Amino acid sequence: MRVSYPSLPLTLFNTLGARAEPFAAQNPPKVTLYTCGPTVYDYPHIGNFRAYVFADILKRVLRYNSFAVQHTMNLTDFGHLTDDADAGEDKMMLALKRAGKDITLANMRTIAEQYGAAFIADMEAIGNLPPTAYTKASDYIPEQIALIRALVEKGYTYQTSDGVYFDISRFPGYGALGNIDLTAQKEGARVEANPEKKHPADFALWKFGSLGWESVWGKGFPGWHIECAAMAFATLGKQIDIHTGGRDLIATHHNGEIAQAEAATGKSPYVRYWLHNEFITINGTKISKSLGNGITLRGLRDRGFSPRAYRYWLLTSHYRSPANFTFEALSGAKQAFFRLKRFVVEEAPPPSASLASKSLAKEEADGGGAVIEVYRSRFHEAINDDLNTPRALALAWELVKDPTPAPRDKAATLAHFDEVFGLGLSGDSDTAAESLGVIEISNLPEEVQILLAERERARKQKKWDEADALREALNLKGFLVEDTPKAVRVTKA
Repeated sequence: MRVSYPSLPLTLFNTLGARAEPFAAQNPPKVTLYTCGPTVYDYPHIGNFRAYVFADILKRVLRYNSFAVQHTMNLTDFGHLTDDADAGEDKMMLALKRAGKDITLANMRTIAEQYGAAFIADMEAIGNLPPTAYTKASDYIPEQIALIRALVEKGYTYQTSDGVYFDISRFPGYGALGNIDLTAQKEGARVEANPEKKHPADFALWKFGSLGWESVWGKGFPGWHIECAAMAFATLGKQIDIHTGGRDLIATHHNGEIAQAEAATGKSPYVRYWLHNEFITINGTKISKSLGNGITLRGLRDRGFSPRAYRYWLLTSHYRSPANFTFEALSGAKQAFFRLKRFVVEEAPPPSASLASKSLAKEEADGGGAVIEVYRSRFHEAINDDLNTPRALALAWELVKDPTPAPRDKAATLAHFDEVFGLGLSGDSDTAAESLGVIEISNLPEEVQILLAERERARKQKKWDEADALREALNLKGFLVEDTPKAVRVTKA
C-alpha cells in the first residue's frame, strides 16, 4: 500500500492564456489526458520523444499527486500530409513508395502496424508508461464522419472541388490558443494558394480521393485535425482535462481541434489545460529528416547509448525550454545516469523492504531504507512546479552527496523519486550486475584478464604509476575499471 503524504498544489503552464495555473480536475480523482502521438510512417527521431517523455512525466506527476489518469495517445495511420496546412504529400503514401508497395489501404495498414509496433517498443525502452489506450485513426472512421456530419449540419463548413472545409469565420474564437494573428497568417510557401478556400486558415475535414472510405460527400479521407477530436470524444469524453503536444501543433492542429470540438458540441472549453513542449535541436540545427539529422533511439543504441540515458538528458532541461542535443552532452548524461543508478542498486534495501509493499514504519522495522521526508517534500515541491525536472534531478544529486543520511535511506528516497523520473533506478542484488553493465572477470577476453591481473599486482606493490598506465591500457581496449571496497568492477566503456 502506498504511503500517504501531505498534498501540495500542482501548478501547470496553460498555453490557453499563456500562464501558470493551479491544476484542478473536472471529476477528481480522475484526470483525462490526451497526447498527440506520431504518424506511424517511419521511426520517430529523438526530438519527437521529447513530447512523449514530457507527457509521461506529466502523467507520473499526476499519479504522484494521487490522481487516477485516463490517458489516450493516437497513432495516425493515414492522411497526415507533409505540410500540416492541408498540403504536400501524404506521409503514409510516402512510406508505401519508400517500401516499394502498391498504394492500397491494406498496405497502408501493414506499414502502420510495423512502425506502430516499433514506436510502442521505443516507448517502453525509454521508460514511458503505456497510455490507457493507443488509438489508431483508421479504427475511428465512423466517429470522424459523424463529427464532420454534425459540423456540416450546423453550418460550419463549405465544400470545394477537393474536399469539405471548416470555415473559421463561423468560429470567432479560432486562434485563441497561442494568440494566433490570423490576419498575418499566410499559406505555406511550398504550394500554390488554394483559390477555393475562403481563408488560408480554413482546414480540411474531408479530402476527396480515389483511395479511402465512402462517405455522403464522396470517397476520401478525413482531414488530419478531425481524428484527435473524434478519438478524444470516444475514449475520454466531450470535455477533457489536459491535452499535450509539441509547440508546433498549436497554431494549426490544436486550434483546429478546439474549433471542431466546440462547434460540434456547443461545450466550452473542449480542453481545460493545454500543455506544449519546446523543441530540441541537434548541434544547434533543427531536426529534420530532410536534413539527414533525424537520429532515432535505434541510432543511439548503435552508438552505445541506452534510451534511459537519453531520457536522463531530457530531464536535465525543463520541457518548456529549448534544448540543444550533442553527443558530448549525452555522454555526460550517460555517466551521470550510470552513477545514480549504481548508487541506488548498491545501496537499495532487499526486495522484502520494497517501497511499493510496505509502510515506512514496517520498512524501518525490517532494517530497510526509509524515504527521507525533508527531501521528499522538496522533491514534491519541485515536480509540482510545472514539472520542474531539472530542479528535481539537482535535488537527487544533493541527496547523494549529503553525508548525513544512511546510504539505504538515500537509496530508498531516490527510488521513490524514480516514480516520477522513470529512469529504472531501482534494482536488487540479483540483477545489479546486469542492470549496471558490470562484466564478470571470467567473461572478459583473456588479454584483458591478464592486464587486470598485472594491474592488481601493481596496486598491491603500491606501484601507482604502473597501475594507472594499465588502467589506461584497459580503457583503450574499451573497458572501464573501477576500484570499490568490495572488488574491482569492469564495465564497457
